[in-house]
Amino acid sequence: MQFRLAILTLLIICSSPVALWAVETKDIKFPLKNAEPVVFSHEVHLRKYSNNCRICHNAIFNLKNRRHYTMAEMEKTKSCGACHSGVKAFSVADEKSCVNCHQGKPRNISYKVKGAGEAIFSHYVHLAKLNGQCRACHSKVITGRDGRVTMDQMEKGKTCGACHNGKKAFTVAGNCGNCHKGMKPREITFQTKGVSPAVFSHQFHTEAFSCKDCHTKVFPFKAGAKHATMGEMEKGRSCGACHNGKEAFSVAGDCNKCHKGYKPGVVTFKTEAGSAKFSHPFHLEMYKCADCHTKLFAFRAGAKHHTMGDMENGKSCGFCHNSKDAFSVAGDCGKCHDM
Repeated sequence: MQFRLAILTLLIICSSPVALWAVETKDIKFPLKNAEPVVFSHEVHLRKYSNNCRICHNAIFNLKNRRHYTMAEMEKTKSCGACHSGVKAFSVADEKSCVNCHQGKPRNISYKVKGAGEAIFSHYVHLAKLNGQCRACHSKVITGRDGRVTMDQMEKGKTCGACHNGKKAFTVAGNCGNCHKGMKPREITFQTKGVSPAVFSHQFHTEAFSCKDCHTKVFPFKAGAKHATMGEMEKGRSCGACHNGKEAFSVAGDCNKCHKGYKPGVVTFKTEAGSAKFSHPFHLEMYKCADCHTKLFAFRAGAKHHTMGDMENGKSCGFCHNSKDAFSVAGDCGKCHDM
């Protein structure tokens, strides 16, 4: 019995190092989204450091808190960069050493952009142009710190815009088709409360203008961009940058040119003296939209309502209702108020 127990103990002792060795010396693959995985060889590193696991565990790699580090972090001596700093081993910041860990060919990267199709970044094209210099892009200047950015940010030098600025390479401002292959911008419908929708046709406008004439100086490429009021457009914002009566018809004119089929109704103003009703159909028989909007009446929520005293001084309705152009507001109240 004692002999069998001794043999069993000996087998356990002899087999344990083999099992542990098998676990610790297997290659570890770090998967990358757009390239072949990076392979870490336990065998190579253990041979280098006389099978001393403690060189890395847990001083550098904590097995209880596993995480992936960026190249920028490695350059600051994190993870592999603790040894691969150019002193003990080749530096992770050495461009010629990239292929020591990153083997194989990097893949194309596809960026799916809502409403603008797909933009493909070709590693092959760019590496050939840059003579294989990976760090021309993979550095803290371009890709090390910025995630997905807007076209407006690119125009200010972020990510692709660091090179695509019209000097080093074609600018990102305007050459949409260079990256967004087969892009056909769609019509955009602007829903406005109380007014029929305004439809902007990219097809019509791109026959006369290029993308860069509007984007992104006039219209930013980003979700949640502010919509300009008609008053702001009359001051040159948004559509008013071109629709100013010189380059194209003015936004302060015929509403139906953009708001097709628009028939403004009767506006009711509730006052202490009874409701006052303004009839658009009646006034449009004599006047145009531009006669009142937006010089007298702003197209925006929460616009100030004027008192009768203000109107008698030429504000609001009193601009026309002055006893010269039309009956005076300082007259028969029942003409406007349901009293």
